Amino acid sequence: MRKIPATIVTGFLGAGKTSLIRHLLARAGGRRIALIINEFGELGIDREILLGCGVESCGEEDVIELANGCICCTVAEDFLPTIAALLARPAPPEHIVIETSGLALPKPLVQAFAWPEVKARVTVDGVVAVIDAAAVAAGRFAADPAALAAQRAADPALDHDNPLEEVFGDQLACADLVVLNKSDLLTADDLAAVESATRARLRPAVKLLRATAGAVAPALLLGLAAAAEDDLAARPSHHDLEGTHDHEDFESFVVARGPVADPQRFLDRLGAVIAAHDVLRLKGFLDVPGKEFRQVVQGVGARLQYYFDRPWRAGEPRRSHLVVIGRKGLDRAAISAALLA
Repeated sequence: MRKIPATIVTGFLGAGKTSLIRHLLARAGGRRIALIINEFGELGIDREILLGCGVESCGEEDVIELANGCICCTVAEDFLPTIAALLARPAPPEHIVIETSGLALPKPLVQAFAWPEVKARVTVDGVVAVIDAAAVAAGRFAADPAALAAQRAADPALDHDNPLEEVFGDQLACADLVVLNKSDLLTADDLAAVESATRARLRPAVKLLRATAGAVAPALLLGLAAAAEDDLAARPSHHDLEGTHDHEDFESFVVARGPVADPQRFLDRLGAVIAAHDVLRLKGFLDVPGKEFRQVVQGVGARLQYYFDRPWRAGEPRRSHLVVIGRKGLDRAAISAALLA
């Protein structure tokens, strides 16, 4: 029996994983693809965004959310039973795509595919790491330890030991394909520099692609045939010697509010809130009176993306709700007050 291929899409918060998957679904050519989404937050925002893509072959039952914590920390409790349920379907998927949270380590997830009950039926076709080219160009992740130490010393807002750097390094080290997303935000020289620095961190034969808005052809994403579960030794991790890792440096919460009568004014306020409170990620939906469609809002740092994705369904409550993600210690009261004003 041919094994079902699975693609793991990993990457830091806001890198563009969901946009990449939306683009993939819209061009899947009728292929039965099941999605497993590991949402970081209290609402299934990514799941709703994907269900709003309007692709007929992407039904409610094909988008499965794992919201009980980081997927690499809950493999036995959540992920393996989900895979077993997919395999037990009368018509199993032809391909499985897994979107990890921005904090997940890919290697423990790849290791789960080596478990006997999974290995006989499924193989990791490839690990795709999506990175934010503009963030890398800004020095958010540095390969030079001395430069990084100097940056920490100069910026009291940075933690002494920033786990994001290790997570980012682990995602690159495990990848079979790296997508340098948001390439359009950089000059040609800056993009070439980021590309060169990123290539230097990759394993031999790992491909690096430039992309805008996650637009990568399915033929490049699927069919890598990496069998990554059989190649674990070649995918080093900072956490190989650790039993677990934690995410205590991060927190998230939900702000629910009524209709947004003036979307542009509200988006301006979002930008101010993100800047004032060092919000890492903000995403959700807005109810705009007089509009048949709901408005999607996604923020990464100072950049805000917004668009109308699908009509409100009959009987569906029209409401505005946002997930706010940042480092531990967010001023929830101040942020909520600003978003509810």
